[in-house]
Amino acid sequence: MLELYIGNKNYSSWSLRPWLLLKHFAIPFTEHMVSVAGRDYNPLLKPLAGNARVPSLHDNGFQVWESIAIAEYLAEQHPAMWPADRLARARARSIAAEMHAGFAKLRTAMPMNLKLKLKGKAASPEVQRDIERIVEIWEEARGQFATGDGPYLFGDFSVADAMYAPIVWRLHIYNVALPPVAAAYSAAMLAHPAMLEWYRAALLESEAHAHYDNLAEDYGGPRP
Repeated sequence: MLELYIGNKNYSSWSLRPWLLLKHFAIPFTEHMVSVAGRDYNPLLKPLAGNARVPSLHDNGFQVWESIAIAEYLAEQHPAMWPADRLARARARSIAAEMHAGFAKLRTAMPMNLKLKLKGKAASPEVQRDIERIVEIWEEARGQFATGDGPYLFGDFSVADAMYAPIVWRLHIYNVALPPVAAAYSAAMLAHPAMLEWYRAALLESEAHAHYDNLAEDYGGPRP
């Protein structure tokens, strides 16, 4: 039986990715939630993962950490997690890796906090570059590689969608205007049953952290 250790659903963007994959592909797993209090190395998490971080997947005691590594581990047994076409699969892997390693300016300026719904403000030039690159990625994937009737980046849901799911939430929370293709993709992701399940659970959480919560005034206050 697989066991997935995740952080608070309200804040832990990295944890959302493998959780969403497991849910979408109906893979049985047991969920364990741990606190993400503090943003530095947490030795209390060392027994759960070699890097002392979540998410961490345990398969009969064997630990796999880092969201992209967890996704690859799962995809070895569930190949449908990647596009079937070789070129589409290579592009999906490229943008998934780019997401895992990049967009630091956006992450810092717009941390995930699902309890916020803000009016938004003009992004700094550095954050705007990240937003524009994300839009470019989504438009290219939808325009060049999406097949069938599926609304996701490559048509059917894939690891790439799971990797970009936290960014979808961030852009929604901070009320970032998106062009039509990106907006349609965002809407499809926000309507995903597992995304809604995660969101409902996040709203019920009681743990709060000021460094994530005190953002309303910076972004024009909450939307009415």
